[in-house]
Amino acid sequence: MSELKWYVLKAISGQENKVKNYIETEIKRLGFDQYVTQVVIPMEKVIQIRNGKKVPKERPYYPGYLMIEADLMGEIPHVIKNIPGVISFLSLTKGGDPVPMRKSEVNRMLGRMDELSEFASDVEIPYVVGENVKVIDGPFNGFNGTVEKILEDKKKIEVSVLIFGRKTPMELSYMQVEKV
Repeated sequence: MSELKWYVLKAISGQENKVKNYIETEIKRLGFDQYVTQVVIPMEKVIQIRNGKKVPKERPYYPGYLMIEADLMGEIPHVIKNIPGVISFLSLTKGGDPVPMRKSEVNRMLGRMDELSEFASDVEIPYVVGENVKVIDGPFNGFNGTVEKILEDKKKIEVSVLIFGRKTPMELSYMQVEKV
């Protein structure tokens, strides 16, 4: 009976999905399905704001890393290491043997994925200080202003708006402004 364990694979950041597909295709082609059973990219949901709308987006929680459930017998480590985009297995020493993850770590990572997929809490702030924005909601709808401060904890931005020739700072939520 083969021993399936979870390992961490380092890959080129930004190519996680490509690497996952390559591994799955290659393993199938070689008939190694029972030795490599799962390839997982832990993802997190973030909310990005595009044109004033909240757009949920997934991104790797650990960019450049994949988790793979495998029995690394015979040729398997070799096959996986030769996949385009794969850098190496996570090991204790450079080029050493791949180190399996502890059960608790695996559960935490996989559990974290479930947790993360349920609520996307981090709103990415699509604005930077000094950027020009247009107020699209509230009493100053239609006014242009400049982002003065980003208040991350409150999920708001401070915008100074020219009102009657005077700069007036106001706190607005990201949804109340758009890029000019």
